[in-house]
Amino acid sequence: MALRTVAWSGLGVIVVGAALFAGWMSTLPGRAPNMGAPAISPGEIASDIAALKPPKRARPLVAIVGLNDATETTDYLMPYGVLKRADVADVVAVASAPGPVKLFPALKVAPDATIADFDAQHPDGADYVIVPAMSRDDDPVVTRWLREQKAKGAIIIGVCAGAKVVAAAGLLDGRQATTHWYYVGELRKKHPDVVYVADRRMVVDDGVATTTGVTASMPMSLTLIEAIAGRPKAEDVAHALGLKDWSLRHDSGAFALTRPFALTVTRNVLTSLGGEKFGMALEPGVDELSLALVADAWSRTYRSRAQTFAATGEPQTSRNGLRILPDVVAADWSGPALPRLEGRAPAEFLDQALDAIAKRYGEPTARVVAMQLEYPGRAAQ
Repeated sequence: MALRTVAWSGLGVIVVGAALFAGWMSTLPGRAPNMGAPAISPGEIASDIAALKPPKRARPLVAIVGLNDATETTDYLMPYGVLKRADVADVVAVASAPGPVKLFPALKVAPDATIADFDAQHPDGADYVIVPAMSRDDDPVVTRWLREQKAKGAIIIGVCAGAKVVAAAGLLDGRQATTHWYYVGELRKKHPDVVYVADRRMVVDDGVATTTGVTASMPMSLTLIEAIAGRPKAEDVAHALGLKDWSLRHDSGAFALTRPFALTVTRNVLTSLGGEKFGMALEPGVDELSLALVADAWSRTYRSRAQTFAATGEPQTSRNGLRILPDVVAADWSGPALPRLEGRAPAEFLDQALDAIAKRYGEPTARVVAMQLEYPGRAAQ
């Protein structure tokens, strides 16, 4: 009798849960509005560029801060790799504490310095502090440091949900801002003094900038290069990255939690059975931008994860000097592996990864990945 009671109770929980899920699903829209990206006036663009000019040094110092527990992969690696490639600034990968920075949803890196190290080496502060999305918005070490850096004259740039970290530090009160589409409601609820601005991939207001989701780190980095070294330099770097268009125009309405998105995620979670693990060979000189974009994409399908492997557990130095730690120590990968990152520009590798994801798991999964990355085009199809 007791076992029968437990069984019926469990069935009741499942039925109620299914009914609640179905009810919630019915409240979601069938698709995002996708109204199109409105034009941005030349005056607004010029104003943003002027506001991002180096505040202190002719060759500025850029600190990209990460929380050791978990910091978003592309948010952290993209500004580092792009700015290093451009060679227009000194760039430091900073961690909140000693030890590696675990990136999510993939990769692990050894930072250049801790916050304490950076302060000792640069007591006058950075010119720019770039803040990726983190597992905690209100880490006291990070938020205190952001306030200190702002007080020393640094321009603070919150990438993706890094805007929530900047807001937790009190630096968005009364300012215009944006963030990843999924967190707009949370940002506005927790920080009602923030003035949300739609249809911009980056918003700049009084020494603080914020961006939309993950892939906005590419146009943000190029805009920063333009502010530091001029438009021709930014265009050269954009060409090397494989980006034909890096405008700050954005269709915010194209990104929303829809029924197809939720159904695809639910289906993938329920059918993945732990998911596939795809190996990525970690070799000296690997391009950290291509690695970040591909690993990020394959680790957001809810059916797979990208894992790096190398014959030794020692950090492998990337193209632009970042030390990346392998997930697995092995000379070879016995399971499915992703192609070597050669012969394409970084942005092209992202498009290639999305095409491969669509081929393996279906177009809806590729769109789920693009939606999470807030990547214009494919997510809105």
